[in-house]
Amino acid sequence: MASYTATVDWRRGADEPFTDNRYSRGHQWSFDGGVTFRASASPQVVGKFADPAGVDPEEAFVASLCSCHMLTFLHLAAKLGHTVDSYSDTAEGRMSKDDGRVWVSHVTLRPRIVWTGTRTEELALHHAAHDECFIANSVKTDVRCEPA
Repeated sequence: MASYTATVDWRRGADEPFTDNRYSRGHQWSFDGGVTFRASASPQVVGKFADPAGVDPEEAFVASLCSCHMLTFLHLAAKLGHTVDSYSDTAEGRMSKDDGRVWVSHVTLRPRIVWTGTRTEELALHHAAHDECFIANSVKTDVRCEPA
């Protein structure tokens, strides 16, 4: 099976004592294809110590679920001979607290698809895409799909 890597780099600023918990949460994510992103803890979690321009892990998690669903959906549609012209999704993740632990308990996908020509039942394709999505199969988060 395949293997995947990501590199995460963080450095303490010279003026940040660290032990007072008042340090920047900004860092970088680098991937094997050469892409590097600015990342950070969520401003909703650590306030002014976050880098609001950075992608936070919660956003990345939602994007990962959304992207995997889309790629699986496109694969299945193409396999059935249907042409998708565009696919857009503004997904939303919701945090919950259970047994004292905070986690991303729900992610709602809201795909909007533009087709050319004939197409199959869209909801059935979304169900199949969810069942085959590697990321959705890897988490306990409730992933819902509400196509536009």
